[in-house]
Amino acid sequence: MQVFIAGCGTMGSGIIQTFAVTGHEVYMYDIKQEFVDRGYDRIDKQLKRQVEKGRMTQEEADASMARLHKTVQLDDARNADLVLEAIFEEMSVKRELFGQLDQICGPDCLFLSNTSSLSVTEMAHGYDHESKFLGFHFFNPAPVMKLIEIIRGANTSDEAVEKAKEIATAIGKTPVLVHESPGFVVNRILIPMINEAIDLVDRGVASPEDIDTAMQLGANHPMGPLALGDLIGLDIVLNIMEVLYHETGDSKYRPSPLLKQMTRAGKLGRKTKQGFYKY
Repeated sequence: MQVFIAGCGTMGSGIIQTFAVTGHEVYMYDIKQEFVDRGYDRIDKQLKRQVEKGRMTQEEADASMARLHKTVQLDDARNADLVLEAIFEEMSVKRELFGQLDQICGPDCLFLSNTSSLSVTEMAHGYDHESKFLGFHFFNPAPVMKLIEIIRGANTSDEAVEKAKEIATAIGKTPVLVHESPGFVVNRILIPMINEAIDLVDRGVASPEDIDTAMQLGANHPMGPLALGDLIGLDIVLNIMEVLYHETGDSKYRPSPLLKQMTRAGKLGRKTKQGFYKY
């Protein structure tokens, strides 16, 4: 199967790696060559690490890297069996990308979005591929995490849903089918929990360390909510909370003032070396 993936950042490169390792030809696209090269180098480094740990052979790593094709040309999606975007969470940018791909790709091409919270129905509306359009939400790190949320839009066909399930299984993931709703399943539950933990810090109820320890030992979570927020990126947490709040109109999804403040200050977690913890 030939796959075209737009977005070579942390999440995109993880998704690209997942498809390449499971035997698929992947065109890895971004708007600048330096972004593509950076994603390619990230995958190469990850596979070398897997070889060093004895989790794959050098031959398997070399074969996976040989399946990658770097590109900055959307026209390289022309023969793709599926296209998947893993760019940043802004509806207008995703719509623009899919609008161009809609004119390039063949009629049987499956359109997938890795969106974590946006409306699949809105994203697909009016395109020729609307019935073949789904959310296909990976979790970070994509090569490790087993879950994929398959989000069905209002006009997604049964055939496209079944095809997406087959693809998820073929790349070693477990799919769950979700009818479109803000935040889908995981983020609808998880992100408000992180927001609530941030609010507890803001109110001085407990320190970040004690909140995380309480949830690890009291709820058997492998990672505390504040450490997890730092891992996800506090800007992404804020973005998802704002989508939940605006889409539902429910005050329980109002973002914590401290979350807004930290995002504005650039204290986004691991990617900026400073969030609720220093890295």
